[in-house]
Amino acid sequence: MVDLSLNNGGTAKSPKLPIPGKRNILITSALPYVNNVPHLGNIIGCVLSADVFARFCRLRGYNAIYICGTDEYGTATETKAMEENSTPQEICDKYHAIHREVYEWFNIGFDKFGRTSTPEQTEVCQAIFKRLLENSWLSENTMQQLYCNNCERFLADRLVEGACPTEGCNYQSARGDQCEKCGKLLNPTDLINPRCKRCQSTPHVRDTNHLFLELPLLNDKLVEYINITSEAGSWSQNAIQQTNAWLKDGLKPRCITRDLKWGVPVPHEKFKDKVFYVWFDAPIGYVSITACYTPDWEQWWKNPENVELYQFMGKDNVPFHTVMFPCSLLGTGENWTLMKSISVTEYLNYEDGKFSKSKGVGVFGNDAKDTGIPVEVWRYYLLTNRPEVSDTLFTWADLQAKLNNELLSNLGNFVNRVLSFIAKPSGQGYGSIIPDAPGAESHALTITLAQKVGKYVEQYVEVMEKVKLKQGLKVAMSISGEGNAYLQESQFWRLYKEDQPSCAIVMRTSAGLVQLLASLLEPFMPSFSLQVLKQLNLSPESKLSLSDDTEGIEKVKNLWEILPAGHKIGKPEPLFKELKDEEVEFYRRKFAGTQAEREVKAAADKAAEQLKKTKLSDGSEKKQQKKSAAEAKSKSASEAEISIVRLDIRVGIIRKVQKHPDADSLYVEEIDVGEAAPRTVVSGLVNYIPIEEMQDRRVCVLCNLKPATMRGIKSHAMVLAASDSEHSKVELVEPPTEAAIGERVKFPGFEGEADDVLNPKKKVWETLQVDLNTDSNLVARFKDIPFTTSAGVCKVSTIVNGSIR
Repeated sequence: MVDLSLNNGGTAKSPKLPIPGKRNILITSALPYVNNVPHLGNIIGCVLSADVFARFCRLRGYNAIYICGTDEYGTATETKAMEENSTPQEICDKYHAIHREVYEWFNIGFDKFGRTSTPEQTEVCQAIFKRLLENSWLSENTMQQLYCNNCERFLADRLVEGACPTEGCNYQSARGDQCEKCGKLLNPTDLINPRCKRCQSTPHVRDTNHLFLELPLLNDKLVEYINITSEAGSWSQNAIQQTNAWLKDGLKPRCITRDLKWGVPVPHEKFKDKVFYVWFDAPIGYVSITACYTPDWEQWWKNPENVELYQFMGKDNVPFHTVMFPCSLLGTGENWTLMKSISVTEYLNYEDGKFSKSKGVGVFGNDAKDTGIPVEVWRYYLLTNRPEVSDTLFTWADLQAKLNNELLSNLGNFVNRVLSFIAKPSGQGYGSIIPDAPGAESHALTITLAQKVGKYVEQYVEVMEKVKLKQGLKVAMSISGEGNAYLQESQFWRLYKEDQPSCAIVMRTSAGLVQLLASLLEPFMPSFSLQVLKQLNLSPESKLSLSDDTEGIEKVKNLWEILPAGHKIGKPEPLFKELKDEEVEFYRRKFAGTQAEREVKAAADKAAEQLKKTKLSDGSEKKQQKKSAAEAKSKSASEAEISIVRLDIRVGIIRKVQKHPDADSLYVEEIDVGEAAPRTVVSGLVNYIPIEEMQDRRVCVLCNLKPATMRGIKSHAMVLAASDSEHSKVELVEPPTEAAIGERVKFPGFEGEADDVLNPKKKVWETLQVDLNTDSNLVARFKDIPFTTSAGVCKVSTIVNGSIR
């Protein structure tokens, strides 16, 4: 990784500042939230797209900097900290490092990759707030919000859970902002039987005062800015549509404060116990991270006459950047550098669904690294598939096709054919020396190629200036296609024998085209370009300039003059490797399901493999075995090792459920476990799970307990459920919906038959039960081994690190 974040360690470089008379470009990408690992959709939507444009700007000779970092304040961080039993700062430190590592592997060349939990963020954010307050753009209003007496705090949306009010849903663990089951957006006060996520107590509605940014009063300033800039900056169509939709609906005052602890404190005596809302705070992160890059940050951010601001993001971030952030800056009355151009992507979907950080669906940044597929292949595929005007789809088959047909057969083939032929010894090639090529300017086939390539280079610059990155990549690859056609039409292998001067022209021209391709493709695949330059025996800084100042575009049109005659190239090597069908199928299976399920499966496979490798005895143990053989034989079968395989846990479905006639806290269920008739089961779940949620529910059933009579009704099995540490919350352990009714739940690495009936005197169930739990990914486990069915692992809805009984 040679060309990554210039301030990410190693030798520090002096920060760049705007240069009078030059084109100064400030580039940002939406700050990724710090509570999870970025997936490929996040990467193409923000950081990778901005990186390509930043590299192109440097290729053009512009004075450009690329600023990004992790967005670290807000409810999501507090919630994640609760889930992982950490502090918000520890969560931020952990995931900032993960993000940095992923982006380094993807060769993202930030000038500064920072974070928002810094003193600079507090200083800049509070300064903007004070100016808005002084200029009377803020108002005070009262809101009703849920308050937890036990925790002595107001509860943000994600810190409240309860039953979804949507008819027919009744999901018991809906969040205060959205129900994950039916997808409906909610307010915390909409929830039925709301409860605090921290302590499970019931919160109540209480008035709380907040500060609002008066967007309606700033409407005229905003509309004037948008009308001028959206046209001058060639805003993408999706950005214009979303912005106009907001304006059409009419701007409304927007709350800028929150009743949280983790955030930038509000510098106002009346609101000193509050922090700024993340929508107000996060975009200011671009400014504060630049302040961490250089103390002269105002030369970039308060210099609209000399600096152009380009911003990259996914479509869900548009209103924050075209409406709210500009209003925050306009309201200060200061001379801010406002966004000139915005590049917005739609969604990249995964196979037959959507990428999802919260659900762990898709390929994540660390996954891409672990595949062993080179980074240049990932960058190329994501950029050819960039969702610029509509959603696009990631499929493993498409990745294979683009690698094999475009990178390998087109680009890699052209470069390798040229350099391999030049590297052949004299008499077969040129002994690795670039030949002289007198008369190239009058060689008809070469002139035709040069004219085509010249037009392609002009087109490349034109579309890249308009931030049409996918089209720019397509144009560059077309040049490679022209190179292959040039080689074929020239039949250089025959010319070498029959017309040495013409062959020398073709090979020197083709070698020049190789260097041109390394330069044009550097923004898209920097690691590929470095490999090509190495094979050309050129330094990494030998990229061709496309600067107008140096007439770079005109110079590269004379392809035969790009590399000097007599230059010795390096050792040619294949640049790409074929991706085979069996590898594609392996990756498709490996990355199916959610990330949590994949981690569990990997852990289970590892445990099973370790068990296979474990030697049950060695030479010394054999002697001991002989010595105790008689003792072992005398032991009864009932004294066998207490192992999880002795439990007969099956997939069942509750066909009928009713309340016990003589016990208010008990249900009586008829459960189908794959036998001729359902089993009658009595469960103490009335106080935890509504009866309507029990009906037709798939469950894990322990089938070989000795039947027990409970208030006059004999129970022939036990439904497994998880409870939290205080036993105030109970949830059923659920198998996947595709699991077969009656199939046995297994534990990878453990093989054997279950007992017909567990002997209660031997305490088999009691011994094993203490090791039944749920993990941080909601997976049911025996120790570290998941409850596993043919359709996947068994899980609970929300209880983390719970006990199963």
